[in-house]
Amino acid sequence: MIQTAERLKTVEEYYFSKKLREVRQLVAEGRPIINMGIGSPDLDPSPEVVNTLQNVLGEFGAHQYQSYQGLPELRNAMADFYQSKFGVSLDGLNEILPLMGSKEGIMHISLAFLNTGDKVLIPDPGYPTYTSVTKLVGAVPVKYDLTEANEWLPDLKALESQDLSKVKLMWISYPNMPTGATITHEKMLELVSFAKENQILLVNDNPYSFVLNEHPTSILQVEGAKEVALELNSLSKTFNMAGWRVGMVMGSERHINAVLKIKSNMDSGMFYGIQQGAVTALQSGDEWFKKLDAVYASRRQLMFDLVDKLNCTYDKNAAGMFVWAKLPEGSKSSEEFIDEVLYDNGVFIAPGTIFGSNGEGYIRFSLCVKEDKIKEAIDRF
Repeated sequence: MIQTAERLKTVEEYYFSKKLREVRQLVAEGRPIINMGIGSPDLDPSPEVVNTLQNVLGEFGAHQYQSYQGLPELRNAMADFYQSKFGVSLDGLNEILPLMGSKEGIMHISLAFLNTGDKVLIPDPGYPTYTSVTKLVGAVPVKYDLTEANEWLPDLKALESQDLSKVKLMWISYPNMPTGATITHEKMLELVSFAKENQILLVNDNPYSFVLNEHPTSILQVEGAKEVALELNSLSKTFNMAGWRVGMVMGSERHINAVLKIKSNMDSGMFYGIQQGAVTALQSGDEWFKKLDAVYASRRQLMFDLVDKLNCTYDKNAAGMFVWAKLPEGSKSSEEFIDEVLYDNGVFIAPGTIFGSNGEGYIRFSLCVKEDKIKEAIDRF
């Protein structure tokens, strides 16, 4: 019998991959399940983006292999976007690398900078892929606490009291997933200083910058951050292009070249039409962002009504496309609670525990659900 690699023993199948099979089975049995667990935008990209994709399909070379670094016009559009939205100056030629979704960037960055046995600081709660990828490359995940009492921000004093000698990389994500917490410029300054003092590569995963967030932030806004920081971003949530798989990583030329060494050995470039569509998306005017926020704001208000029905508490000022809610005192565990709601009310909600042990006692609602479905869910309670 052919044996699988030892690294597979370090990870499990992604929670949503397993749980959605269960949800699909309930649907197949005739149960009208409302899925509020997944952050997959149900809205469409702008017509201009779709038209661009269609219109360039006949151009010479559109169906050939593309550059590993992406089209120059795409990299420049990304640079212009960061200058316009964050006031961050980037060299489109050397300091930006387009990705097939920012998720692959997590793997590429880890392969580029981590050796076996290196330690990685990972937020708890946080995106589960940080932990699984760390294990897959043979590094050691070290969880650091994010708590409501500390506004879901890293406690740097607590971290500095630990032995950080083997820590090579630190993941952060603001606006935070899953909590929706935002970060101040002062806190970003502290994080960059912490990374410099301890020779740690700081990576900010930033795909929720422009969903219900009045003050978008980038770790690269901090002077000197490029010396120790990379930032991932994505068009998935901002432009409703999740299935297009368009992301980017930004930082110093040295760090970007390290990631490019990995990427160029793993794919052959993004499809031409998708890149041109992404250029159009990145050039969207303010009206696009206003319309997007109007839809999500309306949904969020309805979702608050649903969360109130469950006697949960939440932060009305959180950013992003989720509502992170605290279960009432004396409730069952998060997973028991969401299973009860799934089977009794036909509504699937994500348990906070899939994001880490500090997610116990919390549940997460996605705003990627149409208003009529949110109203139907409210009626079921």
